[in-house]
Amino acid sequence: MKFFRKIRQKLVAKNKLRSYLLYAVGEIILVVIGILIALAINNGQENKILEKKEQTYLKGLQGEFEISKQKLVKLIEINRRNYIGAKQILEFTTNLEVAPSEEQFSNLLYQSFSFDIAFNPNNSLLNEMINSGSLKDITNPDLRIYLTNWISTLDDIAGQEQDLAIEREKVLDMFRRDENSIRTVFEYANAKQQVSFPKSDNTISNLNLLHSVAFENNMFMFYLTSYSTEESHYNPLMQNLNSILKLLEAEIKE
Repeated sequence: MKFFRKIRQKLVAKNKLRSYLLYAVGEIILVVIGILIALAINNGQENKILEKKEQTYLKGLQGEFEISKQKLVKLIEINRRNYIGAKQILEFTTNLEVAPSEEQFSNLLYQSFSFDIAFNPNNSLLNEMINSGSLKDITNPDLRIYLTNWISTLDDIAGQEQDLAIEREKVLDMFRRDENSIRTVFEYANAKQQVSFPKSDNTISNLNLLHSVAFENNMFMFYLTSYSTEESHYNPLMQNLNSILKLLEAEIKE
């Protein structure tokens, strides 16, 4: 800076106003260029920090959604087994001339009603990003939209699962009456290998349920709700999940 100051002093001393003005303009331009270069370097560094942060988020989200996909695949399998078993039971209520054995009926009941349905995805990182406002750090707009809609979609899924749980309980409630027996289901089905209890000397048959209109109605509602859960909710959810994973993979840099 002393060098430039000496030049200005010489120009002023020699009364070279025009040269001095040109020099001043040039000096201003140099200062502006220097500022722009500094800003560019600073912006470049900030962009690298943001890019690194985004990549960390993307890889974390990829891990979460991969686990969620595995959970959803397993849940779809369980739900499908449930409604297939329910459909087989309904076939027996429709054609009473072909009655199942107690063991066959118990196995179908155990297959269809042993496990409730609830999707529990891994969303800890996504929730953290939403709550902290870090979702804006995801530069791909399509991916941001998918991630934002994911949470609201899960609320819809939870509502459907609650409806299914209600229909499931209506069927199970029929085994809490004196004329039917949950013990019989456990004794004849494979469940007896998992739960240890004394065998009853007085086995109550559940085959009378096949003649019950109330039982058939409850089974129909359970089957329809369970089938709808897969077709109208889980399958679209899987499509969204796969779309998210595809976008994540495209954005992640090796």
